[in-house]
Amino acid sequence: MNENICAISTALGVGAISIVRCSGPDVISIVNNIFKGKDLNKVDSHTITYGHIIDNNEVIDEVLVTVMRAPKTFTKEDVVEINSHGGISTTNKVLELLIEHGCRLADPGEFSKKAFLNGRIDLVEAQGINDLILSESEEARRYAMNRVEGNMSKLINRDRKELIKLQSELEVEFDYPDEVDSPEMTNDRLLDSLDMIKDHLEELLKNSKEGSILKSGIDVAIIGKPNVGKSSILNHLLNENKAIVTNIAGTTRDIVEGSITLGGVKVNLIDTAGIRNTSDVVEKIGVDKSKEVLNKCNLAIFVLDNSTNLTEEEINIINSTNNVEKIVFINKIDLDSKLDISKLDCKNIIKGTTLKEDGLSDLKNKIIELFNLNKINGNNYNFLSSANDIALVKKSLDSIISAIDDVNSMIPYEMVAVDIKDAYDYLGEIIGSTYKEDVIDEMFKNFCVGK
Repeated sequence: MNENICAISTALGVGAISIVRCSGPDVISIVNNIFKGKDLNKVDSHTITYGHIIDNNEVIDEVLVTVMRAPKTFTKEDVVEINSHGGISTTNKVLELLIEHGCRLADPGEFSKKAFLNGRIDLVEAQGINDLILSESEEARRYAMNRVEGNMSKLINRDRKELIKLQSELEVEFDYPDEVDSPEMTNDRLLDSLDMIKDHLEELLKNSKEGSILKSGIDVAIIGKPNVGKSSILNHLLNENKAIVTNIAGTTRDIVEGSITLGGVKVNLIDTAGIRNTSDVVEKIGVDKSKEVLNKCNLAIFVLDNSTNLTEEEINIINSTNNVEKIVFINKIDLDSKLDISKLDCKNIIKGTTLKEDGLSDLKNKIIELFNLNKINGNNYNFLSSANDIALVKKSLDSIISAIDDVNSMIPYEMVAVDIKDAYDYLGEIIGSTYKEDVIDEMFKNFCVGK
């Protein structure tokens, strides 16, 4: 924590400005050693100073240097940011000089990790920062900003505050039984509070699916046998010729991807190779990839050709897919129908065509309906998206339910207090009040360098 770190905080490449960020107890002096201009050790905090970065007597670049003194900084340490001209050579030279004079190259996410360990932000807010950087839709940005502002953390802390209060009252109850109200009154208060927290946690879990959608989007696999129009559907949804379209079966031999936005949420479209038995080695690899995508997606769109008979292979793959949402899209409705869909186990059957501009409008509307995208847009953003956070809430909820059962069964308060403490600790892991070091390291290494 006492090391001086530095990193390039802007994308490396040709641009107007690059920012090199430093944090640590000695960074002001370190930067001052390679800076020609005012003495940075004497400038006021949160000011910008004009000057030059020098290497011995050689001028490296004309820069603006921002000095921010602890504790009113992102890391709660001294922070210096060097605004240089954008360019790979210049930016790398500034970074090289900082390392030569006492800084260490920062690990991915190390500035945010310092901010967390110094109490500037909690884990939920830290995850929000990374989500904000990675957000690719307006809803994802709003969701991330909600976390950065601490709104999700306030809900977690609200329940933790109530739990610690209950634990304190219970400890008084079983340590000094003659100095508190009757057990019956304590039971009533206890059950009311536990039921309230239980409702809060159940609501968080109920909405966790929406949180994942806002953060990562929806992965949609377009599945079907060759030449049913999968690539045409992808191209029309994307409004570009992303996939090659011919009347030759097996044209698509690999995964083709693109994304659109529906209801403010990113929808990742995956056009797959036509699923069929084939002796072509390359095409067979594509078919195997298609089956892998089908097992990992959030939604499978099974495309059928209205002008051909339904095959046993199509029936089997559609009816055996039950772990994801699914839509059967009957394409080419302008042609005479030969389809008998009575054997299909799918309640979402849509008809359309890629020949008309609005031929896929019903398909888009069904996706919005299945994932409640019109309801997510504009609602509150207090959702969980991390699998680890969801697991911790489930553990906390299990402890609360156990505590309720113990109270109703007249189990001694000492046992009830154990469950309440467990629930409190699990919620604490979400915001980082209690944490495991390896979990923290794993989380921050997924951040970009310089943040």
